[in-house]
Amino acid sequence: MFTNPNAATASQDQLIWKMLFDRQTALLHRRAVPVFWDNLARLGYRREIIPDIRELSATVFEETGWQLAPVGRPFEPAAFFALLAERKFPVVTRIRPMYAFDFSPEPDLFHDLFGHVPMLLEEGLANFLHELGQAYVAQPEGSPAREQLWALYFFTAEFGMVQHDGRPMLYGAGLLSSAGEIHHCVNELTPRPAFDLATVLRTPVTGARYQNQYFMLPAWEQLSECVEELAGILATGR
Repeated sequence: MFTNPNAATASQDQLIWKMLFDRQTALLHRRAVPVFWDNLARLGYRREIIPDIRELSATVFEETGWQLAPVGRPFEPAAFFALLAERKFPVVTRIRPMYAFDFSPEPDLFHDLFGHVPMLLEEGLANFLHELGQAYVAQPEGSPAREQLWALYFFTAEFGMVQHDGRPMLYGAGLLSSAGEIHHCVNELTPRPAFDLATVLRTPVTGARYQNQYFMLPAWEQLSECVEELAGILATGR
């Protein structure tokens, strides 16, 4: 099931995948939400071999109805959310170079396959992403609401934390896939305020460096509950 189609760079890419896989699984012990570990196993991830995106997509589709869409590089939010609205998740096909090992300022193959795809098997999060996509494409181009929806995605699916059995745990792909971001996040000096939708919507997104703060969900259920609250905010234009 697992092959790398790029024969010219296969050896280097496999080495980077293996090193990242080993380091992240060690760093995430007792820090990542349990469902992340369950889904790594369900998908059959291995440290030695990069998953084949097409075959992995077929597995994800059987489990969830979502598909993976290979892309050469990250693209603008409008195209990204349009895919989410169709239950498709873009996966960048290139892996980060060695000089960006600790922190990749843009999504790469490891970020998407290791960080995002296992969490797509979490039904609540997958439904949340689909509803975000639908809400985004329903807003006119240039609408401030689109920036708010991007912030909501960013501070949940990318850099979200949640209380689980009384402990703060990581579920955002930007945290799951980055050693540097993990160390910054768990630093006792880094703010981790409770998740509040109105606050999240007006918090600036920082993509090229570590986050100034991370928002903590009190429970998974709040993720689905905030969609209804969001609909009210968008309807009133607040």
